[in-house]
Amino acid sequence: MTKTVAIGCDHAGFPYKEAIVNLLKDKGFAVRDKGTHSAECVDYPDYIHPVAEDIKTEMACCGIIMCGSGNGVAMTANKYQHIRAALCWTAELAALGRRHNNANVLAIPVRFVDEETALAMVDHFINTDFEGGRHERRVKKMCPSPFSAQTDVAYSPADDNPELKY
Repeated sequence: MTKTVAIGCDHAGFPYKEAIVNLLKDKGFAVRDKGTHSAECVDYPDYIHPVAEDIKTEMACCGIIMCGSGNGVAMTANKYQHIRAALCWTAELAALGRRHNNANVLAIPVRFVDEETALAMVDHFINTDFEGGRHERRVKKMCPSPFSAQTDVAYSPADDNPELKY
């Protein structure tokens, strides 16, 4: 089964998107491109919500999101209980986001990293597994208690479905 990555960005992220999509495809991933599809000014939430929904509905195992600072897209994605978006600016941070925090979304601040660094971040992110152990305990504490009104607390579809592991 081909693993699928959802990607979304605003106009600031658009210049890196094609190179990232090509890298993902070269690594054997299918890509669900949620836009934007030009450098015309747009609102990033319109493209980040569909990425989060793809992960929630198991249409994608993870996501790559981009804007100028990375903050807006990360904040938007992290509104979803099942999303753990890591805002990174080095390949090492992208790997640690996966290894220690079980991040399922990589947020890239395009105005603060060059394209080569962004590609290295994506490569590390998709090639790093969650370490579990003491980190699993901490990840489970990120979200409210299971007794809250939330129904998908601290849950990623990949937690229960080995086909979604990347």
